[in-house]
Amino acid sequence: MGLALCLLVLLVLLAILLSTGETHTERLFPITFSIPREKLIQCTVSKTKVLSDLIPGDLSTYIYNTEASYYEEYAKSLFATTTKKGGWDCMRHYEILACGCLPFFPGIEECPKSTMALLPKRLLIESNALFSRLKTKRIEEVSSSEMSEYRTLRDRLMAYTSRYLTTDNIARYVLARTRHERARSVLYLSGCAYPDYLRCLTLHGLKTILGAKCHDFPKVAHIYYGDVATDYRGLYGKGFSYTGLLHSSMHDDALDTGIVERIKAREFDIVIYGSYHRGMPHYHIVRNVYKPHEVILLCGEDLHACDYAKHTAAGHYVFVREL
Repeated sequence: MGLALCLLVLLVLLAILLSTGETHTERLFPITFSIPREKLIQCTVSKTKVLSDLIPGDLSTYIYNTEASYYEEYAKSLFATTTKKGGWDCMRHYEILACGCLPFFPGIEECPKSTMALLPKRLLIESNALFSRLKTKRIEEVSSSEMSEYRTLRDRLMAYTSRYLTTDNIARYVLARTRHERARSVLYLSGCAYPDYLRCLTLHGLKTILGAKCHDFPKVAHIYYGDVATDYRGLYGKGFSYTGLLHSSMHDDALDTGIVERIKAREFDIVIYGSYHRGMPHYHIVRNVYKPHEVILLCGEDLHACDYAKHTAAGHYVFVREL
């Protein structure tokens, strides 16, 4: 009887596994930063230099105090240097691409397969190879055939960025991988509201899709404009690319009232924690009200001892930037 009971338990567990179609490791996905679609350049700027003067890590080149001048520097350059910082993924990659500039990314071949998994690494390696051929030339020495090759690669990368790397596309990626494409309302919870690229940009993408039906609590005030005049320059990265993106009407202030009661009443289809390392408010209530697969966790940290295994084992979907 003991053996029969064990076999019965194993069969039940196998049936459960087959019915769900996934294991806890299959609830773990890579994710990257992204760029708001409105930041993509709408026309080609005349190129005046082969390589941008803005060099990562060289603070003497960080001379741009407005987003417009910062973007213009990339737009008028054929190439711009970008590198691994604390993590492989970096907002600068997306800003360069958005400006119709090609990244020069030394060492990208060493990037782990699951990190920056959504970026077109082969195209970036092609960009490195093209730069190695043009780096000793002045802009006027670049031949017409080389410029044609450059434009072809630039257009491929711009098309890829538009199709896959904008904030709305990353938001759709999150919903699709978790099988929540039909979600019509999202509660987006944060432990704190200060800047976090992954949290802020993915939130912007969800807002782009769902409007105020994606409710951020607490309100991530720096992604909005329209309430009061705000100086974003004191924020991380001078606020470039992720601040002042949405009108304040995109946040329904009335939903802030009684948020715990709203969670208990399941007023939202799913719950997303924009940075679970930086806090998971009301999780003890969320886990009692929502099914495990209706809770999604994001990790945008550079360096961390990520404890995602316990969350995927609990049935949650987890997206990790530096996987």
